[in-house]
Amino acid sequence: MKNLKAVDPQVYELIKKEEERQKEVLEMIPSENYASRGVLEALGSVFNNKYSEGYPLKRYYQGNKIVDNLELLAQDRAKKLFGVPHVNVQPYSGSPANTAVYFALLEPLKDKILGLSLAFGGHLTHGAPVSISGKYFKVIPYHLSDKGLIDHDEVERLAVEEQPKIIVCGATAYPRIIDFKRFGEIAEKVEAYLLADISHIAGLVVGGVHPSPVPYAHIIMTTTHKTLRGPRGAMIMVTDKGLEKDPELPDKIDKAVFPGLQGGPHDNQTAAIAVALEEAGKPEFKRYSEQVVKNAKTLADELLKFKFDLVSGGTDNHLLLIDLTTKKANGALAAYALEVAGIVVNKNAVPNDPLPPFYPSGIRLGTPAITTRGMKEKEMIKIASWINLVIEEIKGEELPKEKESRSYFWKEFRRRVKENERLLEIKEEVRASCSKFPAP
Repeated sequence: MKNLKAVDPQVYELIKKEEERQKEVLEMIPSENYASRGVLEALGSVFNNKYSEGYPLKRYYQGNKIVDNLELLAQDRAKKLFGVPHVNVQPYSGSPANTAVYFALLEPLKDKILGLSLAFGGHLTHGAPVSISGKYFKVIPYHLSDKGLIDHDEVERLAVEEQPKIIVCGATAYPRIIDFKRFGEIAEKVEAYLLADISHIAGLVVGGVHPSPVPYAHIIMTTTHKTLRGPRGAMIMVTDKGLEKDPELPDKIDKAVFPGLQGGPHDNQTAAIAVALEEAGKPEFKRYSEQVVKNAKTLADELLKFKFDLVSGGTDNHLLLIDLTTKKANGALAAYALEVAGIVVNKNAVPNDPLPPFYPSGIRLGTPAITTRGMKEKEMIKIASWINLVIEEIKGEELPKEKESRSYFWKEFRRRVKENERLLEIKEEVRASCSKFPAP
């Protein structure tokens, strides 16, 4: 980055600092991962300079012959990897990709979406009231059972009663296998489109450690980072089942992406997606996916030994959701303390959470990034121990209900945590461990 250092030393220094931060901590937010150097090089390539409004062989600008070949390559790799007949690789990210599907198929303020409630592990774009999906369409939320599992009986009952046009299956904080077959049966029963949002588990699907939605869903949306280890981007796929239901579905999706919601695609992003898809098709990626799940299960088992309350009692995939209520700890405070100790997770609501979203009862964590670094079961045992020690240091801390008192509390809490000798000791232990597993 010698050119950047000369042109903008401030940004250069910030990049170097972020590189160091990523090297020295345990990145355990389940939606984060380390992209390979090949992916990053493609993302920073001269494809950034091109404008390619339209689709391959149907552009509105000249000079796109090479870009056409690139986009077709990315499409072909995705089709082969997932086993689908149509792929759009242009969505900028997951949220606009889901919005494009709605834009393609739904009448605003008229048609209905049946999606997992945000408070129970769904995504903002699955119909949350604060999202465009919840403001522009009628939304019926479904929930988890008392055991922390998707309540398929409720899904079916609501589908029959409400007759949604789209049923969304997929989640952002659900640690179990998603039963795409059951969702497909429900969608067939009410003649709805089934949209499978596999943003979190796409890498696990192509790695063979999570069932594929392809035989059951009409449309599949996935981001290209997370477990797929690509750039920040997204893809919308139409399955053979989708073509059977609506032969014009690919054209509707493509028109919704462009010109419906977006202008020209980010060609450098397309290049990086193509590289990630190539990497995901290799045998070592399958081994990586298997290790992600092994690590998550080991981490869950170890945390259970420390009497942590795991939503659903464990995990089948790459993430865990922990309810800290029984530990007398708050998710926001825990996430901050863990970061001071070098363990980066995110605060997260748990099912039926009595606390507000910004100060929830839980934390969400996962194993994709630390597995990319080469960590295995042995390291998960130590990580669980560190997490337990951190939570023990802050248990009993309560956020005041009054905003004025809360502001003062936060300031004092951060000060005390930053000076906590035990947390600083753990931070050094984490740093030493990370040095043995270099980030890509």
